[in-house]
Amino acid sequence: MKEYQTITEVSGPLVHVAVDEPVGYDEMVEIEVDGETRRGQVLESTSDHVAIQVFESTQGIDRNCSVRFLGETMKMPVTEDLLGRVLDGTGQPIDDGPEIVPDERRDIVGKAINPYSREFPREFIQTGVSAIDGMNTLVRGQKLPLFSGSGLPHNDLALQIARQAEVPEESEGDDEEESEFAVVFAAMGITAEEANAFMDDFERTGALERSVVFTNLADDPAVERTITPRLALTTAEYLAFEKGYHVLTIMTDMTNYCEALREIGAAREEVPGRRGYPGYMYTDLANLYERAGRIEGVEGSITQIPILTMPSDDDTHPIPDLTGYITEGQIYVDRDLNSQGVRPPIYVLPSLSRLMDEGIGEGHTREDHGDVSDQMYAAYAEGEDLRDLVNIVGREALSERDNKFLDFADRFEQEFVDQGTDTDRSIEETLDLGWELLSMLPKAELNRIGEEFIEEYYIEDESAAADETEAEA
Repeated sequence: MKEYQTITEVSGPLVHVAVDEPVGYDEMVEIEVDGETRRGQVLESTSDHVAIQVFESTQGIDRNCSVRFLGETMKMPVTEDLLGRVLDGTGQPIDDGPEIVPDERRDIVGKAINPYSREFPREFIQTGVSAIDGMNTLVRGQKLPLFSGSGLPHNDLALQIARQAEVPEESEGDDEEESEFAVVFAAMGITAEEANAFMDDFERTGALERSVVFTNLADDPAVERTITPRLALTTAEYLAFEKGYHVLTIMTDMTNYCEALREIGAAREEVPGRRGYPGYMYTDLANLYERAGRIEGVEGSITQIPILTMPSDDDTHPIPDLTGYITEGQIYVDRDLNSQGVRPPIYVLPSLSRLMDEGIGEGHTREDHGDVSDQMYAAYAEGEDLRDLVNIVGREALSERDNKFLDFADRFEQEFVDQGTDTDRSIEETLDLGWELLSMLPKAELNRIGEEFIEEYYIEDESAAADETEAEA
């Protein structure tokens, strides 16, 4: 290790150092400041100059400080004993637990999964949330983001998924080890109040036992925010591909992560891209999201649920826009439903899970799942359109058929979507509830469901059936 006292400039989170030989990109650095050691990472390197991003504050760093280049990139100490632990944004334990003794130390950049070796995601994950399980099903190895807005209860939904998510027994096959399920939770740029709420919930529900939690607070340096998701994903890769766990990785809030990228880009005086974000933000996000998946011949899997708050609720903003290109769908958290008291306020019409068809049906959920989902989408969409018409002509002007679709839309939101944050519904309960709602409609209107399913699951209205029999007589 070479030691330098050649700091030339300090600019925001960046420290510029003159060197006499090339230094590796992403190499780890230690800076001695009044007897205190601060860590950093090489962000830019030439033959005679390097720019270092410091993970802690740069306050107090001057020309007299010593800089040591460690000759290696940042590594995450990984072990199965990380389950049940709480770490800060740089991977240091903050739960007063015992010291972590790692099995190995892994580079946080990770390795891309060879496309040839990728296994197509097909196995159903039950989150216990009907609007997701029934309408936008999550499958193992998928990356399915939550598109939310500032002030909406996306954190409550994230915690609900973290504690309820499981692989149903019928989807596990014969191998008992398939049931091993773990959660890696990475929180970036959250307030201390939010962090306390997260930890209280994890400890109260016992979800912490099967979880690894990384917390980067809002007052932590922005630079730390850029490594937190990489530490979390490195841990997830170890648990999934070395220990055979099915890992659900929840990352919140990706907007804070992208803001950190923009802040560092401005400090480096980079030419900005759209709305001031770096031009390489697409590549950077893809490096994170594409670390989800399954590998052929390997038992474990990584499923991602990134959460982002759309600035001004605008889904054309660069962060949700680029995320939508990379991931396999999106779940919308809606402000209007939230104001009506619907929990969780998931708006199913613009939501989408592109891999849903592969993870539902016979052998995964239930044979009628696809048809029920399609019919509920169509009926709810028609009810939404009729609400606009009611605002113009009034409900009295609508036909009996139209009124049934309006009632369906109301009950769909109040009974199917609105289930509270503590209700854990099995997929059978979700589909049975779907049939209960669809049975409000005449059989002739169920044009997206197979006849055999209608015969088996449709719930006849006894009074209506009696009236119909009398009329025929």
